[in-house]
Amino acid sequence: MEQTKGLSYSDAMKELQGIVSEIEQSSVDVDVLAEKVKRAAFLIKYCKEKLRNADVEVKEALKEIEQIEQETQ
Repeated sequence: MEQTKGLSYSDAMKELQGIVSEIEQSSVDVDVLAEKVKRAAFLIKYCKEKLRNADVEVKEALKEIEQIEQETQ
């Protein structure tokens, strides 16, 4: 199973959507279903972490902008 090397948020979401579609259409063999669900859980966790990290980075950037604005006033 591919971990995260070279995996973008967009790619992870596309893969997750594909897994969900397969499961919804019942096209996943029962023998493969457990692996698909495990991969989906991994992808969800990965995407949540990417979003958390992006949130932190944006908040830090906004703080820096505020500090710059306060210093120039």
